[in-house]
Amino acid sequence: MIQGKEPRGSARGRLLSVSTDPFVSGFDMQLARPLARSIRLNGFATCLRLEQIYWDILGDMAQLNSCSVSTLLSHVDREVHLRHGGVRNFSGLVRVVCVVHSLKEAEIDQCMSGPLAKVGYACLE
Repeated sequence: MIQGKEPRGSARGRLLSVSTDPFVSGFDMQLARPLARSIRLNGFATCLRLEQIYWDILGDMAQLNSCSVSTLLSHVDREVHLRHGGVRNFSGLVRVVCVVHSLKEAEIDQCMSGPLAKVGYACLE
């Protein structure tokens, strides 16, 4: 276990035990390394700097959609402009999209391997 400080409003200086340590089980620091890539968003060339793990997730998402990463990101850019008038921090939005995708994938994996899946029930909406 690792030690961390309590959140504000708690007893100051007390250490808490944190049960989830990302550095256990062979954590690969290369996944946290930022990497800038030139991409085209709806025909405009730009540069996007993301950590390697996000580029990996985007690659998986693009493969699932049978398109390139640039096409996938162009879709995200177009949709955020149409639905919300744009976003100030596109790379932040991309990170959130990747996290949401990963959470949904984990939910599907858990559902497919759970007890209900064994008897033929689907837990997806």
